[in-house]
Amino acid sequence: MDVMGDKATLLDTGRFVQPSDRDETGAGEAADEARTRLAAQAGDVEATSVLGAMLLRRGDLDGAEPLLRAATAEGDRAAANNLGVLLHQRGYTDEAAGWWRIAAVAGSAAAAHALGRYHRERGDEPAAEYWLRQSAEQGHALGAYALADLLEHRGDTAAERWMRSAAERGHREAAYRLARALDRRAPHEDEYGDGARARVGVGLGDGRGPVGPDGGLDRGEGGEKGGGNRTGGLSGGADGGAGSGSSAVVPGDEAEQWYRQAAARGHQRAALHLGAILEKRGELKEAGRWYLTSAKDGEARAACALGFLLRDAGDTESAAVWWLRAAQDGDGNAANALGALHAERGETQTAERWYRAAMDAGDVNGAYNLGLLCAEQARTAQAEQWYRHAAYAGHREAANALAVLLLQGGDATGAEPWFSKAAEAGSVDAAFNLGILFAGRGEEAVALLWYERAAAAGHTEAALQVGIARLRDGDEPAAERHLRCAAGGGSAEAAYRLAAVLDARRPPAPAHELGEQVHEKTECEEWYERAASQGHRRAQVRVGMLCAARGDVVEAARWYREAAEAGSRNGAFNLGLLLAREGSEPEAAVWWARAADAGHGRAALRLALVYARRGELAEGQRWADRAVSLGPAEVSERAARLRDALRQELTA
Repeated sequence: MDVMGDKATLLDTGRFVQPSDRDETGAGEAADEARTRLAAQAGDVEATSVLGAMLLRRGDLDGAEPLLRAATAEGDRAAANNLGVLLHQRGYTDEAAGWWRIAAVAGSAAAAHALGRYHRERGDEPAAEYWLRQSAEQGHALGAYALADLLEHRGDTAAERWMRSAAERGHREAAYRLARALDRRAPHEDEYGDGARARVGVGLGDGRGPVGPDGGLDRGEGGEKGGGNRTGGLSGGADGGAGSGSSAVVPGDEAEQWYRQAAARGHQRAALHLGAILEKRGELKEAGRWYLTSAKDGEARAACALGFLLRDAGDTESAAVWWLRAAQDGDGNAANALGALHAERGETQTAERWYRAAMDAGDVNGAYNLGLLCAEQARTAQAEQWYRHAAYAGHREAANALAVLLLQGGDATGAEPWFSKAAEAGSVDAAFNLGILFAGRGEEAVALLWYERAAAAGHTEAALQVGIARLRDGDEPAAERHLRCAAGGGSAEAAYRLAAVLDARRPPAPAHELGEQVHEKTECEEWYERAASQGHRRAQVRVGMLCAARGDVVEAARWYREAAEAGSRNGAFNLGLLLAREGSEPEAAVWWARAADAGHGRAALRLALVYARRGELAEGQRWADRAVSLGPAEVSERAARLRDALRQELTA
């Protein structure tokens, strides 16, 4: 049983004297026992009961029993309760229940609790509830907790009241369970639920997805090496719970208060939860202290979480120590973290061993990470095997990665159901990849549905595709909304397209009173510049044009040059124009030649004119021919006239 003696009641009546500072030694206890024994021998019933309780606590059942029976015969309820405890320890449970009943009827809350437990163990819940309620209503913490447990098992809403009562009286398990109940009702995703891993998924490198409509690869949002709590994979997002970084809401103050009370009393899981709450709030130092407390008490998840905290602080070696401890205690997530750590160091065999250990611990992320490891080493067949293993176990990102692998191998038919399974399970990247798959087949309407689903979940490239589709349909407000989301998420193409939309509706710039233009940077210019700073060549050309329009030649040349050096033929042509105006025609010709070689008709015409003025008629005719073939129509027409004139000049 959870109790031994009616100590709480005895303390209330003064029958147990609180030990003074000088009595806290073994000698003081021996002296107390000697005094109590003398009183008992003199026939003091209370002393007899207390002496029996002392011996019972010490484990001297043979010495305690006659004393307790003697005191019970004199009507001492505490002795009756303790006699029940003694008989229960000897295995005479039914006889113990008889004595508990006598004590409970006499008003012993501890005996009522013990009797309620006895009836519950025998399946007599009505009797159990009656006696536990008697105990709880007398303020007995264990009785209140046991009653709450019984009511909670039945789904009775009154359970929380009694759990709170027990917690308020210092019952640490009640405090923990009350916090859990409050936590579950809070509008957030609980990262450390009972039986759940502290964190899920360990990423290895950037995965690669199928080619999108814009020719780019969907590399995903995850895949940070050695990520531990970061999710990895071909398109980010690990299966099975909170993501990294997750956007979970911190639980309410009341739940935290009860976690703190339970943790302060040595509850290791409460310390784990409290550490998680503090970590999410950014109070990392205190979070680390609670993780450490829980980990030292043997909580593997706390050791794992402490490892992540140390890793994030830059102390990888200490993190590895705690991960090792947690992994040896069977924590699959810690084994994954160790695997990622060794993979980052290039120790692939050791990494594989830890990933297998994670699998043995029941963590499906181990199989997924093995797939990632094999894929990095171009061991495609083995990667597919491990992805399948994890995907069949319900790992959504493994299903997405498997589908990508199949699609890259030309098996679009085999890839589609895995993409669908991953997307239905919540993989944002799988939804985006399905959009790419259907777009590649020309099924634009179905593709758009999947893009919209991924975009609604925050996928940047999906939002871009939806924005492009809405522009194509003429729905400019919807297009702008999606382009803003994508641009805000870091898409340079979205920033450029958003700037173009805003640019098209921009009114003419107002003139100054004296006729001078007053330039204030507009929102569209800011988006152009954001795209340009991310390396978007068309945006760089556009920013250069805006700079040139306001007379900032140096800045215009800088942007044109960046675009030209990145392969933009328009950037090269415009840079040539700028240089020619500044009197640097030879250098301008170099950039025009680069633009013309890339298919820019106007650049070819400019070169033809340059060589014609120099008298190099054959070279001028060659570039005029090139301009005629490149176009557009007005350029071809002018180039044809120039070519004919040069031909006549050459034959004259």
